[in-house]
Amino acid sequence: MSGYVLYGYAKSGSAVIEAALVDAGIPFELKKLDHDDGDLQSEAYRVLNPRQQVPALMHPDGSVITEIPAILNHLADAFPESRLAPAPGSSARAQHDRWLAFLHANIYEAVLRLYYSERYTDDPAGIDGIRNAAKAYIVRHFSIFGDAIAQGPFLFGDHPTGVDYLAWVLTTWMDRDVIVSASPQVAGLGRAVAARPKLADVVARNT
Repeated sequence: MSGYVLYGYAKSGSAVIEAALVDAGIPFELKKLDHDDGDLQSEAYRVLNPRQQVPALMHPDGSVITEIPAILNHLADAFPESRLAPAPGSSARAQHDRWLAFLHANIYEAVLRLYYSERYTDDPAGIDGIRNAAKAYIVRHFSIFGDAIAQGPFLFGDHPTGVDYLAWVLTTWMDRDVIVSASPQVAGLGRAVAARPKLADVVARNT
């Protein structure tokens, strides 16, 4: 194998990794899965990712890594010239990893609760409550993240890192008015990522 292989499908979490790879100029092959045709439930994909979710990134040596924060940090360390994250061991890197974990653990998970509320209860009468609480949770945590953005447009100024690609995808899953009301800074970050020239095709496929 000569390069990375990214497994994913449009408008899913794999768009985070696709954007990072494309914007950083890291060669890869995109293996498109058909979410509606059962590709995620296939035995072949289960072997790659037992959770049967995307993204999954196959390394040139054939090993596979999953989970967005782990993939982004691997790419940042393997390709330091990409500036996908601040230097390892730096204070800025600690903040990068903090907010990467924050977005993935809180907002990403809450979006799943918002759109797949029935998965989080065995009582149909509780679905609306789960959905409403998830939306409020998302707004609160976008606001917290927005307060960490100083000059912008990205978390660390004028160059995006892994955190920004994840934040961008999360904003595409929410109503624009919700994002703006939660944090104008986050809304601006999302627009700035979407405006990156190299990402035109990625943005078109995933929004």
